[in-house]
Amino acid sequence: MKLIKNEINDFNLRLKNAIDNDLYFYLQEIASEIGPKIKTSSGKEYIMLGSYSYLGLSAHPKIKEAAKKAIDKYGSGAGGVRLLAGTTPLHNELESRIADFTKKESAILFSSGYVANLSTISTLFGKNDYILIDQLDHASIIDGCKLSGAKFRPFRHNDMNDLRLKLSNADSFENTLICVDSVYSMDGDVSELPAIYDLAEQYGATVMVDEAHSLGVIGKNGRGIEEHFSYKISVDIIMGTLSKAIPSIGAFIASDKATIDYLKHNARAFVFSASLPPSAVAAALAALDIIENEPWIIQNLKDNYRFFIGGLKSLGYDTLESQTAIIPIMTKDEEATLKFCKYLFDRGIFISPIVFPAVPRNQSRLRAHVMATHTKEDLSRCLEIFSEFKP
Repeated sequence: MKLIKNEINDFNLRLKNAIDNDLYFYLQEIASEIGPKIKTSSGKEYIMLGSYSYLGLSAHPKIKEAAKKAIDKYGSGAGGVRLLAGTTPLHNELESRIADFTKKESAILFSSGYVANLSTISTLFGKNDYILIDQLDHASIIDGCKLSGAKFRPFRHNDMNDLRLKLSNADSFENTLICVDSVYSMDGDVSELPAIYDLAEQYGATVMVDEAHSLGVIGKNGRGIEEHFSYKISVDIIMGTLSKAIPSIGAFIASDKATIDYLKHNARAFVFSASLPPSAVAAALAALDIIENEPWIIQNLKDNYRFFIGGLKSLGYDTLESQTAIIPIMTKDEEATLKFCKYLFDRGIFISPIVFPAVPRNQSRLRAHVMATHTKEDLSRCLEIFSEFKP
């Protein structure tokens, strides 16, 4: 325990220093509905640039009403694991709707995106298998690989030459998986999936994609990366969350029916975890209705993030290769990032500082999340404040 205690002490000194210097911006209490503007417990109003609610549906009246009706009918919880006493008609309906939405045969619900990735990878792959992941993949994918016992290797971000090189010894293993994010959560760029798909076909690999930050965000109708590339590719396994553009909780895996049936009876995080509350499932169903029937919301989001990225670039800010609602604003130095964040908070912008260990020490940044419900006035005000900052 001595080493971990030293690490804990070092971290807490770092934490105390941030708090003492008024440079701590995490665990803020938000005391209002999540929308383009929010209030914290202090009563101060902010323009929200830190939320994953990309479509701005968290306070949508149809979604709130659906959740209330589900509580009235089914109560506050499902009362068991899905396999035993925790399945309602809503759960089966949502899985069916997700399968249709993603154009897959079947789907399974999990309690979170982290759990979905962790459980799926470790259930389907083992010690005789080989997993290749993009070096910027989400932590849940990395942890799923570790738990699986498979040999796994990262390849350089969106570098197909490096992926091809690492695929060259795939024949030594029983199964090969290529697992990537669709939209990368720290950089906001999109996976080179057509090229990955071609390499997977060449080497007989399975392709799994984490669509956490792409569903509702990319593709003409917000259906994610396959639609983004005009369905010229077909991913084997899709993971998507129900807590971002879809404003509920939980996640899903969509794939062929045989794979999903296997997961429903063998994935430990499904078999041994309590079922999603019916109210959360009903909220997700209502959100899918809105996404499918109100396509202007998707277009609003795209117009907004293109406007904001263009504005930041015109001011000289480095937003990397972002082409989505996730917009990194590179600062590199941790202290500079926190001071910049304080400047923005003091002027009414709620934004997230991203520092080590979430990113490498020299890659600190602010991360802005644009929403479909931001007005041009909201975003223009933010750009005005950004233009006044003098590092």
